[in-house]
Amino acid sequence: MDFFYTHPQLIHADHLTIEGDEFSHLTHVMRKGVGDSFAVVDGRGNQYAVVIRRIERKVAWCEIGSHVRNAGEPPVAVHLGVGMLKNGSRFDYLVEKSTELGVCSITPLTTERTIKGTAKTGRWKKIALAAMKQSGRSVLPEIRETSTFEQFVQSAAREAELVVLHEKAPGYYRCGAAGSGSVIACVGPEGGFTDEEIAVSAAAGFRPVRIAPRRLRTETAAVAAVALCADAGQRHDDQTRRKG
Repeated sequence: MDFFYTHPQLIHADHLTIEGDEFSHLTHVMRKGVGDSFAVVDGRGNQYAVVIRRIERKVAWCEIGSHVRNAGEPPVAVHLGVGMLKNGSRFDYLVEKSTELGVCSITPLTTERTIKGTAKTGRWKKIALAAMKQSGRSVLPEIRETSTFEQFVQSAAREAELVVLHEKAPGYYRCGAAGSGSVIACVGPEGGFTDEEIAVSAAAGFRPVRIAPRRLRTETAAVAAVALCADAGQRHDDQTRRKG
């Protein structure tokens, strides 16, 4: 099924409209016309099955057939804080793949070993939007403004599972396996976190963990963390059913 996006303000009780860039993609790229059906998501957890009833100027009017909440969403909410990378294309990859795997938010971090660069928040939001539609999700991950590492760990919600990825951590950990509804994971830049930063995160309640016996690139570690955490609850339920 094809997925398209529309802003929540354009959704009504029995119909919705598609405008702007999505309208161009709908009609000019995908060649959809009156009578065609597809799915529309609003980025806030709502998915609608719709049919185009009319097209006028730069607006497609669609009749809503059914509505599903949280379609394509994982059971665990994963929030990433990731050190900024010198190579912008690698952060692009991180945003795209993390979105496909179910991340809820990504916060670029400045750390002691961060190589200063320009945050491309607008570009990353577009990448996240495209990845949300491609993967069949209904929630658009939030791409937050850049934060310092200290600010990020000190403002983390204490009810979440708090982990910081560190190659010197004493042991491995299956993120989300404890049944927490949300995980906040910190991933360092090139060169990783300093010992002082690990101490700061520990004071804020974060536990150092390893996810592999090898040194991983920042984008690899971030994507792996989301993969481990987001669907951990579902995997646990599936294993329990098989054993039963």
